[in-house]
Amino acid sequence: MKSVSKNSIDDSVQYLKSVGPKRAESFSKIGIRTIRDLLFYFPSGHLDRTTVLSAAKAYGYMMNGYDGELTVIGKVFKKEKKRFGKKEILKVQFRDETGFFECVWFRGTKYFHSVFNEGDVFAISSKPDKSKYGALQFIHPDFDRITEEEEKSFLHTGKIIPFYRIPKELKSGNIGDLSLRRIISLAVENYVGEVEETLPDEIIRQNKLTSLQDAIRNYHFPESSDKLSSAQKRFKFEELIYLELLVALRKQNYQSKLIGNKMSIKTNLVQSFLKTLPFELTKAQLKVLGEIKNDLLSEKPMNRLLQGDVGSGKTIVSLIAMLIAVDNGYQAAIMAPTEILADQHMKNISEMMKKLYECFPEREIKVSLLLGGQKKLERDKRLQEIELQEADIVVGTHALLEEKVIYKNLGLVVIDEQHRFGVRQRAKLQSKGKTPEVLVMSATPIPRTISMTIYGDLDISVIDEMPKNRKPIKTVLRGESRLPEIFKFIIDKKKEGYQTFIVYPLVEESDKLELKAAETFYEELSKTHLKNLKLGLIHGRMSWQEKEEKMLLFLNKKFDVLVSTTVIEVGIDIPDANIILINDAHRFGLSQLHQLRGRVGRSDKQAFCVLVTKDEIVQYNIQLRLDLEYLSSSMLDKFKSAIRLQTMVKTNNGFEIAETDLKLRGPGDIFSTKQSGFPDLKYADIVRDVELISLTKNIAFDLINKDPSISSESNVVIRKNLIKHYSDNLQYAKIA
Repeated sequence: MKSVSKNSIDDSVQYLKSVGPKRAESFSKIGIRTIRDLLFYFPSGHLDRTTVLSAAKAYGYMMNGYDGELTVIGKVFKKEKKRFGKKEILKVQFRDETGFFECVWFRGTKYFHSVFNEGDVFAISSKPDKSKYGALQFIHPDFDRITEEEEKSFLHTGKIIPFYRIPKELKSGNIGDLSLRRIISLAVENYVGEVEETLPDEIIRQNKLTSLQDAIRNYHFPESSDKLSSAQKRFKFEELIYLELLVALRKQNYQSKLIGNKMSIKTNLVQSFLKTLPFELTKAQLKVLGEIKNDLLSEKPMNRLLQGDVGSGKTIVSLIAMLIAVDNGYQAAIMAPTEILADQHMKNISEMMKKLYECFPEREIKVSLLLGGQKKLERDKRLQEIELQEADIVVGTHALLEEKVIYKNLGLVVIDEQHRFGVRQRAKLQSKGKTPEVLVMSATPIPRTISMTIYGDLDISVIDEMPKNRKPIKTVLRGESRLPEIFKFIIDKKKEGYQTFIVYPLVEESDKLELKAAETFYEELSKTHLKNLKLGLIHGRMSWQEKEEKMLLFLNKKFDVLVSTTVIEVGIDIPDANIILINDAHRFGLSQLHQLRGRVGRSDKQAFCVLVTKDEIVQYNIQLRLDLEYLSSSMLDKFKSAIRLQTMVKTNNGFEIAETDLKLRGPGDIFSTKQSGFPDLKYADIVRDVELISLTKNIAFDLINKDPSISSESNVVIRKNLIKHYSDNLQYAKIA
């Protein structure tokens, strides 16, 4: 074996003392091949043994309302599993010299039962809770088993100890907590001095950041809690500033290197169109329209995100933008996420263009539909219309991106439902014309922190006002036992012309099971509670044409009730569908519930959203008043469905709902950074690190404004790191 001192940071981990070839194999299975990789394998948490409390002291803290995290060390006294219906709960009782405390697990009980054995000593870290008998309790805590050897070396030395994730690949190589700490300690001691700095001195000095080498040392083995915080801040800052640099470069690249289509208001086309509308635009729509118009009339290409809640009137605003482009001799394209929505856009726009032609016969505007599943003859005809500019407005799905689609003069691209399309698709569409203006529409309001990071290269417009005649939807939470009276309400409201959606969640993602479930619910309601109403059925196994046919029959009052097991497709407005009953509402995500609720309330009638769940959940929700800011992650996990249902009842505001959804699910589940052409965040938290996001954004944009090609002497480090670590992401933000 080589001696430690002769090796380089980029050598295999096998040359570290106590690793060797066999353990190196285990490390490589989790992506750790070199000593450098090991240095950047950071702890998942830390145990501050400088502030370990006795069970008695921890009990006192809990009784005084202490809400922070604390650590108690105890020996496993006994453990027991309890079953409540289908759920199993594990309780483990611990003791120290001063008394008892217990830990509770609701999930993974089989695994945790095998971890905690009588007589073993553990350090337990979590927020304290009170059991129903008044005992000190920890729910799903962090824990660290303390060996006899550790007890002697660590327990009373007042150190902060790192917790590392020990995947099964390491366990199989006989690498546990203590051995991993020793191996990493050796790597830090001998090799951290070889790590090169990745930020310029000036940025480090101005922002009072710790150096990269010190950050690595103190992330693994902190000298104090302050130094640990500084190390964590350093990695968050670095991650965010490089992400914001990519955003700033993308915006700078788009605006400076590409020439837009400078437009003007040439005729009365737009004014004539506004006269054909059966309603007046809201102040918010007019404000947003002004921002879009200024973009179109400027030489810089438009790259704008249009945000607005379900039903706020984004499509009309985008259609007016398309008419400005058409008025200037350009083609406009609108890309929808589904074929049913693309077809619906096509029908609505064509109908509006007919009315416009009656009012403004000087210019007939032709609309063309391009879908993936069209027959060859029809598809060839559409492609020809697009290439010869016989089509002024082209509506479609991803089919608009295909190489065969040749636009004669594409001036504006509208992308509907942004979170289903990544930056790659946007870039592909933009390449089909002389830098067409881009308007991205999002029906899911995007939290401010996400728009600052992922959408920082787009200018943002928000429609924050609903049409004047809309009444807020009344949302109520009801238990399953009240279904008979809910069905009576649906029957009574039918006499007033109301139609109803009844939605069932998919318990399992299976076409066959879904079809069976759909038919079962439909037949049961047809024979029992709603036998005197006309029922329709829509489910995921139908083609988009069949789904659309059912929706159109519903629109034309052929059904009083539409039973659905899938999310009802966005886009088709049914003005008289003003009740939506969502069964097992606790199974749906928050944004899904909000989207479903948006299917009703599309007229001046009072609309209702009835969330039905298990009776005990309703009872629980009545007693529960939850504040997200003060819930620990384990408590948050436990109460997620309760928080979602409470939020839906409390507010109709899509932005508030999006913020809550972000706190519950995290950014990765809502908007994939990869989809947006960015690396995933490992250290920073989009919910908690708002100030840091804002700071790094300002620094990054300022740096790119002053040094667009990142070629100055002071920014050499940044340029080198962007090219070395972010080359995949730079294709949308060229710095060459």
